[in-house]
This record gives sequence, C-alpha cells and structure tokens, in this order.
Amino acid sequence: MTGALLEIPNTNSLAGPIARTLIADDQPDVLAALRLLLRGAGYQIEAVSSPAAVLEAIRQRDFDLVLMDLNYARDTTSGQEGLDLITNIRTLDSSLPVVVLTAWGSVELAVEAMHRGVRDFVQKPWDNSQLLRSLRTQIELGRKRRQQKRLEAENQSVNHHLQQELTDSQEIQEALLPQELPAIEGIEIAVAWKPARAVSGDYFDVIKFSDRHTAICVADVAGKGMPAALMMSNMQAVLKSCASDIVAPADLCARVNSVMCHNIVSHRFISCFYALLDTKSRKISFSNAGHCPPMLMHEGTCVRLKEGGPVLGIFPDRLYSQDEIEPRRGDCLALYTDGVTEARNADGKEFGEERLQELLTLGQKLHATELRDRIMAAVKEFSAGHAHDDATLMILTVE
Repeated sequence: MTGALLEIPNTNSLAGPIARTLIADDQPDVLAALRLLLRGAGYQIEAVSSPAAVLEAIRQRDFDLVLMDLNYARDTTSGQEGLDLITNIRTLDSSLPVVVLTAWGSVELAVEAMHRGVRDFVQKPWDNSQLLRSLRTQIELGRKRRQQKRLEAENQSVNHHLQQELTDSQEIQEALLPQELPAIEGIEIAVAWKPARAVSGDYFDVIKFSDRHTAICVADVAGKGMPAALMMSNMQAVLKSCASDIVAPADLCARVNSVMCHNIVSHRFISCFYALLDTKSRKISFSNAGHCPPMLMHEGTCVRLKEGGPVLGIFPDRLYSQDEIEPRRGDCLALYTDGVTEARNADGKEFGEERLQELLTLGQKLHATELRDRIMAAVKEFSAGHAHDDATLMILTVE
C-alpha cells in the first residue's frame, strides 16, 4: 500500500509560506513514505493515524491541506468512516482542502467524497509526481479561497460598520428636525419629509418664538446623501442661531448666506425659503433664496412667492429682499423641494408643478394632513415609489 519513491528536489515550489500538511492514515509504512516524500518536497508535515486525531489537530493548528485515507482500523473497506471524517473537517474549516488517498475505491465512493467537499481523489499506490502536483494545486487554490473568504469577511465588516454609521446618521438627522409641530392659532401645518437615501439634503423647520410669531422654513442642498446631509446640518445650526421674531426674513437669509459662503464647498449651494408668521396681523413676511416658489392658493388662483434673492453659499455680500402676504380663511400654502415636482415616471416624465397646482386646487378645502397625504400618494403613484431625489412638502391651511 506504499508508493514508489522518486528523487524529489528539497524545495517548496509553492509561493508564500511553507505549506503545512496534515497526513492521516492507519498504516505506519504509508505515513513513513508520505513523510519522506513531502519533506523532500519542502512541506511541513504532521502525521496522525485516526479520525479523532485529525479533528484534534485541526482544532489546535492551521493547515494548508489534509491528505487522508478513507479507511481506518474500525472500518477497512467501506470508506464510511473517512466520509464522516470529511464532513467533520468541513464543519471545522470549510475552506481547508482535503485530498483523499486510498486503496479501496469505487466511482460511487469517489462521487460521495467529492460531494462532501474532497478536492481530489488519488488511488494507492500513488505516483509521486502526480500526488505532489495535486497537493500543490489544491494548496494554491485553498489559499486563494481563504484569501477570498478573508476579503469577504472584511468587506462584510466594513459594510456593517458603514450601515451602522448610516443608521446613526439617520437618527441624528431626524433628531435635528421638529419632532412635533407646534400649534399655531388659525393655522394648520402638515409636513412630509422623504429622503432618497438614508439621509437627506432637505431641511424643514417650524420655530415658534411666541404665541404671535412663528417661523417656517424649507431648504434644499444641491445633491443628496451624506455630503448634502452634512452641509444641511451646518446650515440648520446657522439658521437657528440667527432666527428670532425680530429678525426679518430678508436679514435672516443675508446672515445665513454670509456664514455659509465660508462653510460650503465650491460646487455646493443651498436654496431656502424662510417666512415669519404673525398670527395677530395674520400676515406672512417671507424671503426666497433661490428656492422653488411656494404656491399660495386662494379661491382657485395660485400666487407664487418668488421675492428674495439667489441661492445661499455663493455670493457672500448679497442682500436679500422680502415680501408679505395676507392669507384668508380657506387659503392654503404649499412649500416644497424639487424632489416633489421632479419625481419621474418610467418614461422619464416629471410630476411637474402643474400636477401639484391641480392637486392643491382640488384639495383646497381639505385639512392640511389630508392634502399632504393626497399629494405625496400621487407623487408615489406617479413615480412607482422610486425616489430620485429628497422630497419635502409643507402644507399650511388657514382656518
């Protein structure tokens, strides 16, 4: 049951570290012959004579390959003991190459061994050159598989950390937005905020300074995802530090713009609509910094709120203008970002401002929450639920 020995060069032709091979056979002369052959070829060898010793060795040390017999003292012909050992080896280390070397073989046994994870099947007596060639091939393939497995594990770990960071970022950003909209006398407000990704470049706020004065704001950073969200969090902090009931909307936009021009990168900018509500006079003063002009609906007509100036973050010394409106009972005001009107269907056609205006006209007598839900449902149906950009919609109805 031993193979004929050939003269083997005392070098290991494998690239990388010297291969550590575990040999398992219950015949001492076979183990001796394999030791001589593999050591002469430059392998590190560990030899055992039972399935239990194989499993214990694998638990204790790393190997590049297992070269094993299928038949041991308890069962010398069926190969079942060896097949069970293959299964146990695969349980311990699924990437460890196993080459079977046995004198008792059949096609059915070889097929079953391969199904259980054996990489090659060599009959005794073996040809030394053929055996060494098989071992070298399987060790190289095994090292590649293990390297791939390590890379996949590293990628999974990186992806897990990235996903966790995105989740944390999403929670932080949502915490920066109003958790509950304040009650405003004579005004009902409803908001929808839908990021295209985990985090958003859209921002909205409702800031109640007093029973008389409340600020509303909708803004949009050019772009989406994490870069836009980071810039938006900075803009939000600047706006909140500047806003008060005595700061006019035009002055607020100028102050925020001056700061953001120093904080923003060259290819970014922010559009912003900021307004101050006065419940006593029932007037709304506003300034529009390059944002989608909100729609004020009054008895079927639409007034666009355009007065203001350019987007924030480009012209540091720019002054902004403002205007004033006096909504009447039954009017509604819609503030939105372009993710609403630029939502696209399968043909690439945009939802558009005309559809939005039509929905506002038809739903002018609805409550703010009902109108918000109706519009966002229409956008979702139009785009088949595919969000190409962050979308924010704020509806104010006058009671």
